[in-house]
Amino acid sequence: MPVIACECDVCLSDDARDNRLRSSVLVETETTTLVIDTGPDFRQQMLRENVKKLDAILLTHGHKDHIGGLDDVRAYNYIQKKAMDVYANEEVQSVIQNEFSYAFAHDKYPGVPEIKLHSVGNEPFQINDLTITPINVMHYHLAVIAYRINDFVYITDASAINPEEKLKMMNAKVLVVNGLRKQKHYSHFNLEQALQLIAQVKPEVAFITHISHAMGLYAEVQKELPANVFLAHDRLKVTISH
Repeated sequence: MPVIACECDVCLSDDARDNRLRSSVLVETETTTLVIDTGPDFRQQMLRENVKKLDAILLTHGHKDHIGGLDDVRAYNYIQKKAMDVYANEEVQSVIQNEFSYAFAHDKYPGVPEIKLHSVGNEPFQINDLTITPINVMHYHLAVIAYRINDFVYITDASAINPEEKLKMMNAKVLVVNGLRKQKHYSHFNLEQALQLIAQVKPEVAFITHISHAMGLYAEVQKELPANVFLAHDRLKVTISH
């Protein structure tokens, strides 16, 4: 079997900010905890952060790097004694029902994940104390849902956003948006395009997420960014004041 070694600067970096798991975000208030996307690293991330309570999951789209860890909600089923509320559009629900068919079988095997699906459309909805506004973006030809949660906006896997949807982002305190690399890409914003969006919607602070190794080293790229824009990294924590 051949051994494939990566020798790029990012992969060999000893800066922890260059070690990146799949993109997701945990949102917490005093009463509510939710996660946006459950990639293949979901279990590792939740154990690492010692998250013992999870009220709901919001999904952006059905690609495996954003839903691959959904099976591991079974631990929260066991602890919380109820099904996990999962919010997604109808297309993503179909993907989930196919990928995790055993969780939706008529005669379920004991111990499979318990998932309660909720449909996401264009209208805002409420999860406890959080007001959630869906924002429609495009990932090449695939419709993806971004989310505004109170004053926080989270966009991943976007390559185009129409003006009407951008209006939903205005006056946010924190914007997180994908920026894959500096070179242009057919299905993701590159760094320049992400910065253009940030300049248009004018958040107080912004973070670039869904970063590939092709972006370059964190410490070097950060020097090139505006004062209120930062590269996101694993274990990053941001507090939003009311």
